[in-house]
Amino acid sequence: MKHISLLGSTGSIGRQTAQVVDWFPDEFSLVALAAYGNTEILAQQVKKYRPEVVVIFDEAKYQELKEKIPDFSGEILTGMAGLCQAAAWETADIVVTAVSGVVGLLPTIKGIEAGKNIALANKETLVAGGHIVMELAAQHGVKILPVDSEHSAIFQCMEEDKQGVEQILLTASGGPFRHFSKEELANVTPEMALKHPTWNMGPKVTVDSATLMNKGLEVMEAHWLFGIA
Repeated sequence: MKHISLLGSTGSIGRQTAQVVDWFPDEFSLVALAAYGNTEILAQQVKKYRPEVVVIFDEAKYQELKEKIPDFSGEILTGMAGLCQAAAWETADIVVTAVSGVVGLLPTIKGIEAGKNIALANKETLVAGGHIVMELAAQHGVKILPVDSEHSAIFQCMEEDKQGVEQILLTASGGPFRHFSKEELANVTPEMALKHPTWNMGPKVTVDSATLMNKGLEVMEAHWLFGIA
């Protein structure tokens, strides 16, 4: 049984991770759940998975969450300190870092320092602190497992033998502006950027995908994960 600390449990990746736990209840359990501020979904998850600890990053939502889970007997933590505690939670075997933005860096570091393997779904962690994260992972003997589809596929291909790999190509399947002309691109709006044709994600990741900023982050992420310039 693998015990998981899930950071970003109410987001797209977080919900998919919980679904995997549903599919394999004899192999995985959620011992820690953390979310930014969606108390509705988080409360539902707490009641379903009965974790040991739950974190609401937005401290203003603490009371709201507490009232929604009156029967919860575990710890309720808040803020960055709570996120870091969840990442280093004693009974967790692996930390799924699925929070959005650079906020994922410090909890990832704390998880590594506690000897937890990291399933990384947060590009900004490596973009902002790749040299720190990868060095610490080597020092503590933990694995950084990429969750992102492209990087996960590359990781699996290179897991047995990295020798001879000189170049990595990252595909870009395209967002809402894939077939737009140069003239049409000049008139796009934020509302248009938020309508991804395939995935239902948060606003930041959706806009990053539409503008290809996300792909730039993935290039940097791949550099740190696989050691290829």
